[in-house]
Amino acid sequence: MTDMPAPRYLPAGESALAVEFGTTIDPKIHDRVLALDAAIQQANFDGVTETVPTYRSLMIHFDPRRLPTETLIDALTRLEYASKPALRRQQRWHIPACYEPPHGEDIEEVAAFLDLPCAEIIGLHVSARYRVYMYGFAPGFTFLGGLPPELTIPRRGVPRAPAPPGSLLIAGGQALIASCAMPTGWYGIGRTPIKMFDPRREQVFLAGIGDEICFERIDRAAFDSLSMAAEAGAFFARCEFLDGP
Repeated sequence: MTDMPAPRYLPAGESALAVEFGTTIDPKIHDRVLALDAAIQQANFDGVTETVPTYRSLMIHFDPRRLPTETLIDALTRLEYASKPALRRQQRWHIPACYEPPHGEDIEEVAAFLDLPCAEIIGLHVSARYRVYMYGFAPGFTFLGGLPPELTIPRRGVPRAPAPPGSLLIAGGQALIASCAMPTGWYGIGRTPIKMFDPRREQVFLAGIGDEICFERIDRAAFDSLSMAAEAGAFFARCEFLDGP
């Protein structure tokens, strides 16, 4: 990581600090975000109340009465974290995905814009491996990297009607799993019955930051069956550790 630019320390009000590592969606940049997050947790700084990893930066919330901004920045500049181990073992999650009507609401619109057959759009989306970069915007909204470049489409100029929970959304070179119904400028090309966010579970957020996701295609009947199970509180997502047993 020595060839990467130095981080930027950007105060966000009097009780938060953003540490920015880059300007692009890049696994190497995200690895630095996670490494710093792990180092802060292990250092157990007095006054740090929460850390929030994102695509390219780490937001650090702190109590300025116990930890002034300048003191925090100084501590971070002296913190060695390039070789710090991750906070947790990364996992690969196998997420069922239905692209059949009515779940791929915008797929024909995407096909027309990209001049690709719907079958190719589905094939590209389901064949990719995605990294969980962050949760944000609304509880459980899962922002992913790894969308095939062929599926790059700009966001809508005007938001569409609310996409249902579990919608598989794409726009701006990004992929997203929606956790609740909300108007969006993204395009829904499929839907999963899996609840990425469920307050009833011990593991409220399904995947960890840095985990991998791959989609497995299912038909509408399987979607309906799994949706009923998910609503009843069943937990049926498959996963394995990326670094083996």
